Amino acid sequence: MTGQGMARPAFTEPAAAVPCFYRVASRREDTGDTVTVELAEPAGPVPAFAPGQFAMLTAFGVGEVPISVSGLGDNSGGRACRLEHTLRAVGAVTRALCAAQPGSLIGVRGPFGTSWDVASAAGRDIVIVAGGIGLAPLRPVVLAALADRSRYGRIMLLAGARTPGDLLYTDELERWRHDGVEVAVTVDQADTGWSGEVGLVTALIKPAGLAPGNSVAFVCGPDVMMRVTANALAALGIPPGRIRVSLERNMRCGAGWCGHCQLGPLLVCRDGPVVGYDRAAELMRVREL
Repeated sequence: MTGQGMARPAFTEPAAAVPCFYRVASRREDTGDTVTVELAEPAGPVPAFAPGQFAMLTAFGVGEVPISVSGLGDNSGGRACRLEHTLRAVGAVTRALCAAQPGSLIGVRGPFGTSWDVASAAGRDIVIVAGGIGLAPLRPVVLAALADRSRYGRIMLLAGARTPGDLLYTDELERWRHDGVEVAVTVDQADTGWSGEVGLVTALIKPAGLAPGNSVAFVCGPDVMMRVTANALAALGIPPGRIRVSLERNMRCGAGWCGHCQLGPLLVCRDGPVVGYDRAAELMRVREL
């Protein structure tokens, strides 16, 4: 029983605490260690996820990991919406999830966390800066903006990868270019067939010719990449509150209960993962926080 004047704890709905069974509807190998799986819930419609939110995915018998949604599958022809997740095999759980074949079952909890809030950029230019697999959580930003194209100004996508072979969604990049997205790509290390840019993704910012006073930026990648990129965008004149970053921490419960994802005053699974750089800047400057 709670004491007088004490508020009851705010818990998520019970369904968010127990994995639902989702079936792997399709599986695509994007790179040598990265796979995109499309998931559908056999028992009913998939809950609505917003761009930037994440799910806790369970490889049964192995473990659970937080993975941002990279898109919604085709819901034409009366099909229920399907979740898409792009995963890199870096540990036991993600290796098991990447190996899951169509027809197999995966546990899903969610949606969790904050969104990119793409609609709030209406009337402005959209600047998307992705490092490596950070393009996966940003893919829904591109898709949402293209789905309601008239609401936004320029859409610029600046993407970096370690090598050309590590670049995600290469076919989609070409389609997005055709649809009017200004796509620029760079790699850290070129191979013999690469004729594009080589270097850090921040080198793509100045040539993009941004209009800082009319831009909203969405940034995702390794912490150091996000910090350097956000600082560069802020130095151009984009207010830190209009620069959004997606924080990655060791999220376990997904509901702010366990504290594993604490970043200073933030619980990333609840207060993030998407946070304005005006809130994140000081926290990201503290080593090993």
